[in-house]
Order: sequence, then C-alpha cells, then structure tokens
Amino acid sequence: MAVPIVMPKLGMVMTEGTIAKLSKNAGDSVARGEVIAEIETEKLNYDLEATEAGIFHPVVTEGAIVQVDGVVGYLLAEGEDPPKIEDLIATKSAEPHKSFPTTAQQRESAAPEVRVRSTPGARKLSAKLEVDISKVTPTGPGGRVVEEDVRKFKVQGSPDALGSAGPVLPSGLPSPAKTVAITGMRKSIADHMRGSIASTAQLSFVLEIDVTDAQQMRDEVSKDKDAVITMAHVMIKACVDTIKDNPGHNSVLVDGNIIQFDEVNIGVAVALKEGLIVPVLKGADKKNILEISDGTYALAVKAREGTLSPDEVSGGTFTISVLGTVDGFTPILNASQNAILGVGRVVKKPIVKDDQMVIREMITVSLTVDHQAIDGAVAAAFLGRLKEILEHPGSLFK
Repeated sequence: MAVPIVMPKLGMVMTEGTIAKLSKNAGDSVARGEVIAEIETEKLNYDLEATEAGIFHPVVTEGAIVQVDGVVGYLLAEGEDPPKIEDLIATKSAEPHKSFPTTAQQRESAAPEVRVRSTPGARKLSAKLEVDISKVTPTGPGGRVVEEDVRKFKVQGSPDALGSAGPVLPSGLPSPAKTVAITGMRKSIADHMRGSIASTAQLSFVLEIDVTDAQQMRDEVSKDKDAVITMAHVMIKACVDTIKDNPGHNSVLVDGNIIQFDEVNIGVAVALKEGLIVPVLKGADKKNILEISDGTYALAVKAREGTLSPDEVSGGTFTISVLGTVDGFTPILNASQNAILGVGRVVKKPIVKDDQMVIREMITVSLTVDHQAIDGAVAAAFLGRLKEILEHPGSLFK
C-alpha cells in the first residue's frame, strides 16, 4: 500500500513549507531514514526522511509550497502504482465533516446547518466575532478554515477583498514610497505576536537592578577561563536560579491547565536580518555559566546559518529577550508560555547606595506574564529574587 510522505509541522506557528530540494529522483529505491527532500520554512531548514522503505514517487516539484500535512509524494512497493487523483478526491470528499454554527447562526434557529471544515480556534474566534464561518475562504491545511482566515474576513469581508489594487490607505496620507508585503518569517512573527496578545492576559513589571558586581565578576571569569561570557549569559543563569524559587514562571497554559516543569528550557531570542527566531537551550538548570555560554553560542550560529533543527526551536518553558541598545521594553509572550523577561542595556548611573551618591552599572528588566496564570505579587516576588541574585552574584559563577 502506498505510504504518503507529508509536510511535517516543524513548530507551533508553521502552516506551510517549501520543497527546497528533492534529494531522490522519481523511481529511486529509498531506505527507511534516508533523506528524500530538503524543506525550508520561515524559521529553519529541515531534512525530510523516509518513514518506510519503498520506491520514491514525488507529486510536487522543487520550489513547491506545501501546506502542513499536505502530500509531498509516496513510497510505493515494488511494482505498485501511485494513487490516482480521482481516488484521492473521492477519499477526501468522503471524510466526515462537522458542523460548527456561529453565535449568529445559533440565534437563527431556523437557519440550515452549515458544515465547514475548520480548526477549533477558528470556530471559537468566529463565534466570538460573530462571523459566518461558512462564508470564510479557507487557507489552512486540508482546506480548513484557520483563525487568520476568520480575522481577515472580519476586517476585509474576505481574504481577497483587497484584490490586486493593493491596500486602501486612510485619507490624507501622502503617496507611498514603498509597499512591502508581510510574508515569510515576518508574517510568521506577525501572526505569532498577534495570536499571543489575543489569547493571553499580558501584564508587564519593570525593575532596575544594580549589576556592577556581576559585570566585574563576568569580566574576571571570562579572562580566567578564556571564555566569552556576556551579560545575556549572566541573565540566563540568574533566571534559572530564580525559577528554582519561583517555579510558577516555568510553566505553560494549555487548554485551561497550568502545567509546571522541573526542567528549565530557556528560549533565547536571536535577531536575524529577516526577523526574530527563538532557539531553546534545553536543560539550562543543569548547566553552569560556561556551558550556558557554549550552548547559546552554538544555537545562535545555527540560527544565523538557518540550520536549527525542529527540536532546537521548540519546547521552551521560559524566554529571555535581550536588547542591548534600549533601556527597557515590554516583551510579548511566546505561545503558551506564561513568562518572558526583557533585558535592556547596561548603563552607568548615579544612584544612592548606603546614603552616598555613587556611580553604578544599572540594567532595566521587564517581566511579562500571563495574568491568567501568574498574579502580580508572584511576578513581583520573581523580580525581587532576580534582583537579589544579580546584586550578590557569587553563586552564578560557581
């Protein structure tokens, strides 16, 4: 029986992938585990391996864009013919459909039941926005309506309402010098950020911390160990140690459940020319600061080369975003995570210490939490403990 080769979902926000290269030709014998195609997504490149042995029969060409769970090709037995298109269509049309009436439809009890293939999130959003989901043009995997389709329909009337004329600008604006479509990684980031804001109760807390001693110790250890230890590495280690006393921040919110973890997987935001990516340093709670330095450096190199694996961009339980050019900012939560720390630049400032005016190196941190899972007092306790650790940094460098 033909084994379908499908486009894998390589991250929570991925909806499609590009076939950058077919590593096997049609008719080639393929062993289980052999690479059959190279996939390119908004975030990474990925080698697609055969799940079974068989004769490779691709149904797409290089450069094709395939939706998640869409068919790339088949693995056939010796002498077996690939499925016919009409058979695939018949199978697809025979799949059961479910009815998901909107709020408006529920109020109109006499209206006929409309059967629409859609995701749970799209159905929930359509009910909230009072959108007739049967009129929404689907763009999701398998012809399903996804949340983005519902949002576009609510704003525009249909996903293609703008047509080829381009965006309609508010009156009074000058002629545009340039128009850039939001696509690729930028679209992925936009969808991710908008979805995060829409599905969480985000609240940020800001605190200024004296890192003079931490900076001095960082310099000393870097020279002594011939290593590159940055303030970002110090912040990661400090957050890991803070989480030990505040485990509620090392959690995710899924289907109304707050799920805490003992292992700390730190997502570290890395800026690329195309946008932002967040590789994950797994098991950060088991690493010393030198291991954190080595691990984050390796991830950053892979991020810039586009060689991160799916495992290296998933599984984060807490995120840190460092912007060394601004004093402070309020970061947006990553999907399902309940906390993210924004870290600003280190600045020398006059402060009062022991009733004396002194110059110290200060840093501003911003903790954003999902208030559904973390209360203000709990977030304040996290920042208080983080401040204590950073201002007495000896334990960070053991």
